[in-house]
Amino acid sequence: MRHAAAMAALRLIALGVLVAAAPAIARPVPREVAASYNVTRGAVQVAIVQERFEAVDRAFHIISETSPVGLFALVAPRTARFSSRGRITERGLQPERFEAGRGDDDPRRVSAEFDWPQSRLTIRHDGHEDTLPLPPGAQDRLSAMYQFMFMALDELKSVEFAMTNGRKLDRYHYTVTPGVELLTPLGRIATVHLAKRRDPGDTATELWLSPAHGYLPLRMVVVENDGARYEQIITRLDVLY
Repeated sequence: MRHAAAMAALRLIALGVLVAAAPAIARPVPREVAASYNVTRGAVQVAIVQERFEAVDRAFHIISETSPVGLFALVAPRTARFSSRGRITERGLQPERFEAGRGDDDPRRVSAEFDWPQSRLTIRHDGHEDTLPLPPGAQDRLSAMYQFMFMALDELKSVEFAMTNGRKLDRYHYTVTPGVELLTPLGRIATVHLAKRRDPGDTATELWLSPAHGYLPLRMVVVENDGARYEQIITRLDVLY
């Protein structure tokens, strides 16, 4: 049970959500974003996330590290590291390589390579390699977080997108509700709320994005089928243009 809870928390931490195929709009792209989040299961803190986004010469690099705390550290003591690299185009982020794991010797380490000229996605996991058709606008589970910077979410009622976590490629559909106030450690902030459309057996996922901070995520909630509830909440957010 503890191992299942640990893996569920890690799924939240990098949230396999995001990347709409909606039209991109022109917004300033931050040169750097530094964010910290607390992750809780119920009322118990289980991890801290430190994340950094950098953009230089139309290229981007994102690193996200999740450090377990408390009892969770006894179940999964090693830091989980997620990395995404790619290009910044007029339609937003175009990832080229994604990696995730807890050290180079992690047998569950995964990766994804995006071959845009050939429209091919190559994913590697558990000693297997698969090649899949690459849909336009597809993202990885980390770059997806920042693709919202390029979308006019206040004008949309729903978003649909393709995303890979290095193991598979899925499509997601979210309903969009603007103008939702959220109380955070940074204060009360107006947000855009996204709720995942659930199929039978799916988990429930919700996101709160801040228009005042380039539509970056402030809060994320996942409720598993067994009722376990995980929340990721912003504690620090620095955006440099």
